[in-house]
Amino acid sequence: MLLWKLKHGDKDALRTVYEKYKDDLRTIAGSMLRDKCIAEDILHDVFVSFAQKVGQLQIKGSLKNYLTTCIVNRVRDELRRTKPNMIELDKAEPISSRLSSSDRQIIADERLRLLTDALVSIPFEQREVVVLHLKGGMKFREIARMQKTSLSTVCGRYRYGLKKLKLFLNGEHKNESH
Repeated sequence: MLLWKLKHGDKDALRTVYEKYKDDLRTIAGSMLRDKCIAEDILHDVFVSFAQKVGQLQIKGSLKNYLTTCIVNRVRDELRRTKPNMIELDKAEPISSRLSSSDRQIIADERLRLLTDALVSIPFEQREVVVLHLKGGMKFREIARMQKTSLSTVCGRYRYGLKKLKLFLNGEHKNESH
């Protein structure tokens, strides 16, 4: 119904889609890039492109999965474009959490920073699967289709990614790729 309204020019429908999915999509882009400004730019680029082409789109499946795929593709493009200029972890800007300054919130901020550092430390293919599955709510089969790889490869990337995250968070990390 929402997609039908969009295709027929309902501006409120576009606003509804944006409000409904923006936080999840920004989190996915931010987790994959670790740069909240670029993640925000990608989010806006995807929605501008989506708004311009919505009348021509033939979306099979959920709108959220379609938008997630668009975000991931833009992130991949950005990483290909900027890979030679990737910043070191200790110089990277942490993703802000918009939390208050109480002791409990400071601890939560530190945990978020550690998790973000851990995510950035694992190979991109593994990070992509972990983020899309846990943050994006995508099924492994959907991720496999999007990555144009087998289901077993996606499951392996997820398993190895979680294992490396656990090692990193337990202080036993080695920066090796698998």
